Amino acid sequence: MSANLLIVDDEQMIRDLLCITLTRENYTCFPCSNADEGLEMIKDLEIDLALLDVMMPGSSGLELLKELKKISPDTAVLMITALSDMETALSSIHLGADDYITKPFSVDNVVMKANNALEKRRLIIENRKYQNELEVKVLEQTRVIRAAMEEINLSYESTLSALVRSLDARESEVGSHSERVMNYTLLLARHMGISEPDLSIIAKGALLHDIGKIGVSDNILLKPGKLTDDEWIEMKKHPQIGHDILSDIKFLKGASEFILAHHERFDGKGYPNGLKGTDIPLSARIFALVDTLDAMTSDRPYRKALPYATMVEEIKRCRGSQFDPAIVDEFIAIKREQWEEVAGHLFI
Repeated sequence: MSANLLIVDDEQMIRDLLCITLTRENYTCFPCSNADEGLEMIKDLEIDLALLDVMMPGSSGLELLKELKKISPDTAVLMITALSDMETALSSIHLGADDYITKPFSVDNVVMKANNALEKRRLIIENRKYQNELEVKVLEQTRVIRAAMEEINLSYESTLSALVRSLDARESEVGSHSERVMNYTLLLARHMGISEPDLSIIAKGALLHDIGKIGVSDNILLKPGKLTDDEWIEMKKHPQIGHDILSDIKFLKGASEFILAHHERFDGKGYPNGLKGTDIPLSARIFALVDTLDAMTSDRPYRKALPYATMVEEIKRCRGSQFDPAIVDEFIAIKREQWEEVAGHLFI
């Protein structure tokens, strides 16, 4: 293999012998008589291997070694030393030299050590290049996977949104009730300091809260008048139906627990399980309040939207019975303008 070799030795004979020997191995040699010349050569050329005499007039080979490693840390180095200065030769290894050659030396030993040092250098550089390429590939694959996951998530979100819009349309909802209450729920949850991943679970639960109404017949769901006792029994099954639909879907399991409890009341008079107080999941307690907010401030087939102030008074009146008192207080602390911004319209 071809390589550029720097030979720094104050003895002309040593320089000539090393140059002749290593040139025969197809290496290009650049001889220098002192450390200063060698340093200038290192600055001007890409040196693959340097052979440095330890003891020279002026700057020593150790001093040149230190400077060389600052400028070209990948350059392999062999130190040339007399038998009487073995301690210095060994200490040079700690400064970055790859090996040393003792005077007098055999040319075969020089060739062997030069080849070994250059092969070691080649392997180190190739390994670093491989590691860098591997890191780039890992980063690229990570980017691709993340993009794919984002696309899948967007597909999920689009599918879920389309599904709940069809459910809202089935009940003749004005606009998208499910998306509004999801946004209301997120506003209140964030105000209460809830963060990811809980926010994502809450969002899915709020969006899909009425999914169980798929299992309720149109005769009951769309009945214009008051429901009979038997019909109410059927209607009250929708949280359980929704839970059963979603509980086996891994990424919606948390949302299914929300859905099961979204009609529970703080005083224990809700359904389907009559949970009370903090036995009700926090997300469901938040939702119960904003569901009322939306119901009262939206037009219904049987009445127009009620004033914002009327809705607030009703929520205050149900503090401690239907709603968690602490959540009512958090709700009241949020300005009307914030609720209107989320709603996308002004309240009356």
